[in-house]
Amino acid sequence: MVNMNNMMKQVQKMQKDMQKAQADLEASEFTASDHNHLVEVTVNGKKQVLRLEIQPELVDPEDPAMLEDILIATLNEAFVKVDQATEEKMGRFTQGLNLPF
Repeated sequence: MVNMNNMMKQVQKMQKDMQKAQADLEASEFTASDHNHLVEVTVNGKKQVLRLEIQPELVDPEDPAMLEDILIATLNEAFVKVDQATEEKMGRFTQGLNLPF
């Protein structure tokens, strides 16, 4: 019975640690920019866009597709950063558990 109580305490502690890590992650900000630094995007851990900065020289009314492509690529880079941070912070909780999903 003592082992079961210890195991339950460990599970509860891990659950609290996971909740804290998730809350920390959601409150974190991730910034990405294109290679020329003409677009900068900041998102939070919930993948919500917080800021978007576009340098005026990028805005070409004759070529909106270029701006769209750069925005999409920069947003996707920011979301990849969120995914990587999520894996780093949350992966330690499932490491070695052989979960089927």
